[in-house]
Amino acid sequence: MGHPDKVADQVSDALLDSLLEHDPEARAAIETLVTTGLVVIAGEVTVHNQAARDALGDAEETIRNTIKKIGYDDVTGGFDYRSCAVMRSLHAQSEDISQGVTAGEGLHSEQGAGDQGLMFGFACKETKSLMPLPIQLSHRLVEKLADLRFAGSHSWLRPDSKSQVTVRYENGAPVALDTIVISTQHTEDALDPDTDHMSADAMEVISREVIRPVVEAECPALWSDGIKLHINPTGRFIVGGPHGDSGLTGRKIIVDTYGGRGRHGGGAFSGKDPSKVDRSAAYMARHIAKNIVAADLASECEVQLAYAIGVADPVSVYVNTFGTSDIPQAQFERMIREVFPLKPASIIDYLELRRPIYFETARHGHFGRDGDGFTWETTLRVDELRNLAGQASQTA
Repeated sequence: MGHPDKVADQVSDALLDSLLEHDPEARAAIETLVTTGLVVIAGEVTVHNQAARDALGDAEETIRNTIKKIGYDDVTGGFDYRSCAVMRSLHAQSEDISQGVTAGEGLHSEQGAGDQGLMFGFACKETKSLMPLPIQLSHRLVEKLADLRFAGSHSWLRPDSKSQVTVRYENGAPVALDTIVISTQHTEDALDPDTDHMSADAMEVISREVIRPVVEAECPALWSDGIKLHINPTGRFIVGGPHGDSGLTGRKIIVDTYGGRGRHGGGAFSGKDPSKVDRSAAYMARHIAKNIVAADLASECEVQLAYAIGVADPVSVYVNTFGTSDIPQAQFERMIREVFPLKPASIIDYLELRRPIYFETARHGHFGRDGDGFTWETTLRVDELRNLAGQASQTA
């Protein structure tokens, strides 16, 4: 959550939430740049009542509160919520786009997609959350690190951090954890005075209180003393956050999804209201793939949806189960169209996407997390899919 790019994502989504709280029909595509002592927001915003306009007027306060919540509260770090400058350049959504997205306007009688493009969803049986193991572990590691920082027992921890996990596979299944990387920003209190590098005691804290508990919770059979641990492998990480590197909204799209497993259509999520299928259709694609895997119809599934701007029906529905299912692809596609709503307005209603839930998505991953109102992670259509698959089998 303290990585500069994720700071930008959280600012964009906190602003979106502040609008949706008062105007569920608000339109937004907000980009954020953060760097030393500066936050810049730009993009399009359209609201429909005074309360939402007031929230827009309070954007600077929302930004500062978000930065404080992340943990940038020390002026000596080069970036903090009190002293950073805030610049804004926002305008209304283009009428040319609006007429294709708003029901009853333009050439179409129902709400069309907010843009063209491909959106992918993925699920597999490697973890309880039906996420690929490497990205699931990476997300849970930085989440645990943030929990440790907020607990306050190790005052040398600072907000910026990142993780990477290397897993060894055999015959498509994870069989061992090879390498775990964690880099976390810290104060000079964590340094060994003799080497000027992170001390052995500080690294032991990360290993004992972050890495081992996460691995034992997610995949206990794979814990081993032979796992290679790289904790702050450069030796020190004092200069970090937006002071150490600029951050931009939408620059962590692989981190936000499946860690490079499966494909990605290229569209980012944060700062976009759900009329943008970059976000809403990607959530629906994950929901579909997860329900297919949870129904035991495949052990691995990728769903691709494609849309044309201003058009409600997807122009393509494509399923790939990577040889893990006997059900023909065409049958899967018919089942998906029958069970799941795929028009933008129907997706929004089905997944309840007009709620102010997006700040929480912008840290620790959009997928693989139950709770927090992440409706796309539910598996409510399992029985229906199984019944349809059984009927089709009997007919065949």
